[in-house]
Amino acid sequence: MSTKARNGAVAACVAASLALAGCTGSDAGSAGSSTLNIATMTFPQSLDPAQAVGSALPFFQATYDTLVKREPDGRFSPMLATEWSYNDDRTELGLTLRKDVKFADGTAFDAAAVKANMERFKKGGGADAKWLNDLESVRVVDPTHVTLRLKQANPAMLFYLSDAAGLMANPAKFEEADSLKTSPDGTGPYRLAKARTTIGTKWVYERNPDYWGERLPYDTVTISFFDNETAIVNGLRTGQVNAALLQSADQQAGIESDTRMKTVEQEFDFQGLLLFDRGGKLTPALKDARVRQALNLAVDRKTMLGTIRQNRGEITGQVFGPDTQGYDEKLDTYYAHDPARAKVLLKEAGYAGGFTLKLPRIAAIVNDALASSLATDLKAVGVKLVWEDLDGASAVQKVFTDRAYSGMVMNIGQSASDWVVVNELVTPGAFNMFGTTDATVRELVPQVQTGTGEQAKRAARALNAHLVKEGWFVPFYRMTYLHVSDGTVEITPQSGMAVPSLYNYAPVK
Repeated sequence: MSTKARNGAVAACVAASLALAGCTGSDAGSAGSSTLNIATMTFPQSLDPAQAVGSALPFFQATYDTLVKREPDGRFSPMLATEWSYNDDRTELGLTLRKDVKFADGTAFDAAAVKANMERFKKGGGADAKWLNDLESVRVVDPTHVTLRLKQANPAMLFYLSDAAGLMANPAKFEEADSLKTSPDGTGPYRLAKARTTIGTKWVYERNPDYWGERLPYDTVTISFFDNETAIVNGLRTGQVNAALLQSADQQAGIESDTRMKTVEQEFDFQGLLLFDRGGKLTPALKDARVRQALNLAVDRKTMLGTIRQNRGEITGQVFGPDTQGYDEKLDTYYAHDPARAKVLLKEAGYAGGFTLKLPRIAAIVNDALASSLATDLKAVGVKLVWEDLDGASAVQKVFTDRAYSGMVMNIGQSASDWVVVNELVTPGAFNMFGTTDATVRELVPQVQTGTGEQAKRAARALNAHLVKEGWFVPFYRMTYLHVSDGTVEITPQSGMAVPSLYNYAPVK
């Protein structure tokens, strides 16, 4: 992976956890059945879909449609593509497109637009551009049919086409430098109201009267950026905000006591230690699976979840989430807290005296309680944890470009797609930066990639079990997030996303 792509990948992952400059809240508007006001702590650096990332998808869904729609439960349904089918070896994906769709300036959406968008997304250098690494070519068959030729089978392609890689913009705007950054031109259900929008603070979208598809329930959608959850909660209580996602356990507990609020729980992100250096390049001890297993045994997940998250979540020992085929409930508790056994394994591996593990720390991700808890647990088995404080910008450089650390504590979303999990965390790339592998991984990864039905499920479960038993990662727990509305909005969580799709909001009946 190139430096640019690697930087983009980590930037996208840490952005949602970092406090960004520019708080708002006083101008969000009033609640009402025709208006939806959403609060967020994430915002896009650009409204150009070539730079889109999943955590900011609602900003793009307002003005752009995707080729495929992902339903709340993860199923795929028609959107700009009405039908799709693979060839026998799944290296060609044919799409049938809608005929009655136009961009904002009246230009017709067609197969040529699909080709232009996908080629641009792949070359655009966005954080998710890597999703189309397997896209070899796009062939226009006729105005309503296009064929995607893949270098190899990629079972996550429909997922990508329902996300950032499937957003369709007007190719006529591609030659206008930076036009789409602030002036989106898509086929979506809303248009950006530029006169009412302050980029970086508040985005206002007004209904597109010529929209081809299903009419969404709100005439106006406003998405406002906040730099802290206390301000979001205040906005909910005062009626300035209709809907928001709360990650903080303290804020969740506080809002639940307000009987006016309507709440829905969702487990999405897991928090844990991603080990990069399984080959022992920086920390020789990590080359031995017994050492990695010892780290897992040393962590007191139940105590961490209780003290840090107020038990708002579920302990886990696996990176595969419950929506995947590879998930195995038994692996959540595979590593009981057993410091004595951890010491035995370290001694067997030749580290009876322990070793030093240096990790980067971004305070917005690793708070004081978590930093202290992990250091205490590892110290109890003889491992000295040294934290090196970084800000978000320096983390991107030192972790993913300089490769200065053997691992990093992060919050990672758990996709519903097995191949997304494998491609992000197991194959060489940003989170397997040293490209470590073994015979079992080499055998099972292709089976997950090319298999179908029960074969793919068995391979994913076998791979997951192998990763857990070999201690490839040290997950702590899946975190429970809370979707909150002021009582006027029904929110449906979205499979594969921490935030709901824009289509998942409706007035309470």
